[in-house]
Amino acid sequence: MRPFDYARAGSVAEAAAAARDGATIIAGGTNLLDLMKLEVMAPDRVVDITRLGLDAIEPTDAGGLRIGALVPNADLAADRRVRRDYPVLSRALLAGASGQLRNKATTGGNLLQRTRCYYFYDTAMPCNKRDPGSGCGAIGGFNRIHAILGASDKCIATHPSDMAVAMRALGAAVEVVRPSGETHRIALDDFYCLPGDTPQVENVLEPGDLITAVLLPPPPGGVHRYRKVRDRASYAFALVSVAAVIRMEGDVIADAQLAYGGLAHLPWRDRRVEEMLVGEAPSVDLFALAGELLVREASGQGANDFKIPLARRTLAAVLADATGLEAAK
Repeated sequence: MRPFDYARAGSVAEAAAAARDGATIIAGGTNLLDLMKLEVMAPDRVVDITRLGLDAIEPTDAGGLRIGALVPNADLAADRRVRRDYPVLSRALLAGASGQLRNKATTGGNLLQRTRCYYFYDTAMPCNKRDPGSGCGAIGGFNRIHAILGASDKCIATHPSDMAVAMRALGAAVEVVRPSGETHRIALDDFYCLPGDTPQVENVLEPGDLITAVLLPPPPGGVHRYRKVRDRASYAFALVSVAAVIRMEGDVIADAQLAYGGLAHLPWRDRRVEEMLVGEAPSVDLFALAGELLVREASGQGANDFKIPLARRTLAAVLADATGLEAAK
């Protein structure tokens, strides 16, 4: 690890100003410290924000929740209101990382964690995300964990967060403070960027923007499910994951909110799939069509081709479970 200056921010404004001037923000450090040790990131100055008091979960006037950026993942998963009203989020958090990491990892940091692409972490290999213009080792390389949707010829990395997948299904927004003191909100739908020609640009934050909270809308009701398919049951990133909130009225699907992990550069959401489900009665054929629509534009890289049928099957299984079709068999 290269030498760096360390400072502790005394206020949100101070932290935002430091970030604007090029400092790297640290909170739980569960991802950043690994990146620094491997010299994937080598900041000259690190600013600690852990004492800024952004660790509360509060009700909003709109009937939702405001989750402070420094709320540990373990605390968020265990919060009574989250478990009762947003169980898909609690389940996604508990599916991520280990208990020790969830105690340290924060809400804001989880949103910003970097890809687990092998080539991104290996500084001897080309990577357009780490070193723009150097190439992509994963294309034509070992790409079992890589993207099948939304990728480009510059990058096929996937987003690693389980939490962000559930938050996208719930329609969350990110609260950001700028160095000017202005607070603004960014819908999670608009927060992340596809790789295109600039895979190093992962989100729409501007220099100095500091995440202070995540805002959840009022509880959506319905049945919540989070299913994560991975290589081993403990501590592995998703090959495919599905976050689902399904509300039934009588025998038909009245509302469907779905998001997917392990498939793309960002937590993926495809409204076409949700729209085709609404108003329909659950059936094996319907869910097979939903899976086909989800992967209609998918493209594998060889070693990750298996993700295409896996995504279809995982979505169908989650929908069958959430609508009661599985139990009725």
